[in-house]
This record gives sequence, C-alpha cells and structure tokens, in this order.
Amino acid sequence: MEYLPNILFAIILVLGIGYFARNIKKLIRNIKLGQEVDASDNKSLRWKNVINIALGQSKMVKRPVSGFLHVIVYVGFIIINIEVLEIIIDGLFGTHRIGLKLLPESVYGFLIGAFEILAVLVLVSVIAFWIRRNVIKLKRFLSSEMKGWPKSDGNIILYFEVVLMCLFLVMNATDTSFQNLGHGNVISQFIAPWFGDNPDTLHMIERTAWWLHIVGILIFLNYLYFSKHLHILLAFPNTYYGSVEPKGKLNNLEAVTNEVKLMMDPNADPFAAPAEGAEEEAPAKFGASDVMDLNQIQLLNAYTCTECGRCTSACPANLTGKKLSPRKIMMDTRDRLEEVGKNIDANKGEFKDDGKQLLGDYITNEELWACTTCNACVEECPVSINPLSIILEMRRYLVMEQSAAPMELNNMMTNIENNGAPWPYNQMDRLNWKDE
Repeated sequence: MEYLPNILFAIILVLGIGYFARNIKKLIRNIKLGQEVDASDNKSLRWKNVINIALGQSKMVKRPVSGFLHVIVYVGFIIINIEVLEIIIDGLFGTHRIGLKLLPESVYGFLIGAFEILAVLVLVSVIAFWIRRNVIKLKRFLSSEMKGWPKSDGNIILYFEVVLMCLFLVMNATDTSFQNLGHGNVISQFIAPWFGDNPDTLHMIERTAWWLHIVGILIFLNYLYFSKHLHILLAFPNTYYGSVEPKGKLNNLEAVTNEVKLMMDPNADPFAAPAEGAEEEAPAKFGASDVMDLNQIQLLNAYTCTECGRCTSACPANLTGKKLSPRKIMMDTRDRLEEVGKNIDANKGEFKDDGKQLLGDYITNEELWACTTCNACVEECPVSINPLSIILEMRRYLVMEQSAAPMELNNMMTNIENNGAPWPYNQMDRLNWKDE
C-alpha cells in the first residue's frame, strides 16, 4: 500500500502521455494526406523565423496590448511548468520537492519565487483576455465563424489556465515545510493564512492541489489536439516551413509554364516528344478542391491557426462587407481535414468517398473571388500562416478544371487572348484616344 500513490501516478502519467502521442500520430497522418512540398531551401532564414516569430513573439507585439499580455502568458506558462519535472520525479519516486535536495535552498527559493510571481502575472493577463472576449467583446471575436465551439474553446482555455495557476499557488501556500523555509513563498505567504493552521487540513489541501495540478496539466495537454491552442506546439514547425519567398510572388505550375513557353516559341514543334528528364507532365488535377489537393505546409497551417482573427480584421474584402474571412478559410480547412481523418479511421485506414469536399461544402466560390490577393492576412498572422495560398489553389481549380471564373475575369482573359491586353480594344485602335 505504501507504493500505491506512486503506481497510480505512473498509470495516470502513462495514460496521459500515451493518449497525447496517439493524437499527435493522427495529426501527422492527417498532414501527410497533403501533397509533398520541398522546403529545404534557406535553412538559416527559416531558423531565424523560428527564433524571432515563434520563440521571440515578434509579430505578436505589433499590437502592443494583446501582444504584451500574450507574451506574459506564453513565458509564464512555459517557465512555471518547468516545475512539472519536479512533480513527475516526486510522483514516481515518492519524494517531496526533490529540487530542494538537488539545488541550494536559496537557488530553489529564487526559482519558486519567480514562478509564483509569473503565476500571478499569468492570472492577471488571462483575466484581461477573458474581459476582452466576454465583456468588451472585441469585434474580431464576434464574427459568424466564432459562434458555438470556437467561442467556447477560447474561454475553456482561459479557465484551464486560471485553475492551473491557482492550484500551483494553493499547493505552495499549504505546504507547511515549504512555508517554513522562508524562501520562494513571495506570493503564497499571503495566501497561506486563508487555510488555517491545522497540519492535517493543510496536508490534505496540499496533496489535493498537487494531484489536481498534475492531472490538470495532463488533461490540458490532451485537450490541445481538439483546441485552437494546438498552436502552442505547432507554431515552431509552422514558422520554420512558412514561405520565405517575397509575399507578392505567386507559384506557377511548371507544366503550364512550359506550355506557354512552347506557344511563344515560333520554332518549337508542338508535337515533339519531351526531352529526356524533362518534367513536363501535367498534374492529375489543377488547383485544389479538397484538402488532399493542398500541400502539407498548407495543412500544417490549418492546424496551427489560433483563430485570433488578426487576418480577418486586416482583410479589406471583409472590412467592406464581403463574405471572405481568412480565419474562416483556415478553420474550414482544418474542419474538413478532421472530417477526412475520421473517415479514414472509420474505414480501416482508407478514405471512403463521402460526396463532400472543401470547395462548395465548406468554402464558397463567393468567398474565394472576394479576395484581392493583397497579402494583408499573411502579413498579419503572428505564426506565419498563409490563407492566401489556399485561396489561390482553389481559384486555380475553378478556372482550370471547371471554367467557373466570374464573368469579369472571363472577359479579361478573352481580351488578353484576342487583343493582347485586358481591355476590349483592338491593338490597332489603342492610340485612338490621342485624336479625340
């Protein structure tokens, strides 16, 4: 019976980490449903982006208030959870505050004291975030796509963080031996009197807070997969694999480029066989109509989206009342990808056609054609997500596979084909304006 708590702790730890690993494996499987893409270039720049954007939060602080609060939560939550290592060792081996045996008392006290201060700062920041969402009700949190689960998810995460920080402080405040040290209890010493001085009661509260704290962290860890807060983990690979090309540069299909070059070369033989080794084979499908047609980085983007709405709040199409919301594009992509993943799970590893696709069932033509391709959404995203790339791939499908471009675009392309310019004037008549 002496080792029963340690055995129980080990079981909970294995189950929590095991379930998390299972979901991460499923996430990787889903991302790999996309088309492979080469991102082996500019490694130094990619690592620089990881350090500046993901680790350094450089794009978050462009909006000072929310950025500063986010940095506090980010730094505080990460650093405080370093103590989880101590909890895991204590739980597995039956020790109590093993850090005191491994570190000088003053050093240990300094670390715990810093953790307590950060815990209070995180609490203040989280409460501020809750007020912004639920009292002030910032406009970017009130869009149509932020109803139901997305709205609840944002609040659930905030409640999680409040509970975990409070449990950490209560755990310290009711630990009699820790309070007697006089080191590190910079905040908890003021909370300790709330719980009285009965040793048995304090011990019971401390043990309860300890267990709830570690179990809560494991629950939070596994909740991430189902939450927009998966970006806590994915922001790092996402910023690494993010585009390092100039934002105005659009990708071209090699097969189409080669065909255009062939048409413009008066000496070319259109019936000649391609040269050996030439990569001129046209893709099976132009553009994307479903998530499997997108590339793996775009699917990683979808899972990384934090639904902060900075992209949508900067989108000129959305600001002028159009239906386009770059945030919704990413949320729809993730929802469809999850639907496809569940389909594969239900059919023993194979996807069974469900008669649905991303285009039409999730994202409408109207949303796609409302985009001005200005890259404002790409510029605003704090974790290097590129909604525009998905929009352009789906537009490409509409034009090249379905000939479903808007009338205005069809007229322009016809004019380019017939007149060599977007305007409906014969080349011989272009200078007529000078005679008027």
